[in-house]
Amino acid sequence: MTRFVVDAGAALQLAGSRAQPAAGHQLLAPTLLRSQVLSSMHEAVHRGELAAPEARARLAHVATLKIRLLGDGVLRDTAWKVADELGWVSTYQAEYVALTRLQADFLVTLDADLARAVEGVVPTAPFDALLDPTA
Repeated sequence: MTRFVVDAGAALQLAGSRAQPAAGHQLLAPTLLRSQVLSSMHEAVHRGELAAPEARARLAHVATLKIRLLGDGVLRDTAWKVADELGWVSTYQAEYVALTRLQADFLVTLDADLARAVEGVVPTAPFDALLDPTA
């Protein structure tokens, strides 16, 4: 089984495409994923990029994805350390990196800046690695 940490962008990409991860993949995310996904969809509606019903449908689809949400003290402590190591003021992205370091094989993000920032820190995988190649 391959374990992937998915950030909000990757989860929403799965939702937008109505795709499901390939069998044998386990998805993980910090608990803050819920709030980030909600905020991203609300912001998209506010900017006029999505109609509210589509945004709500994507939120509903994210809720159906089998993503194990974690947010224990070890994760928070590791996220703090990761943020310090990378010189980040915020720990939001550091939670994804910390979870990858602690429990996953790869981080999947659509954020090119984040992917560059974590080169050599944690392994990353492209979004397509989540999908069943035969589907």
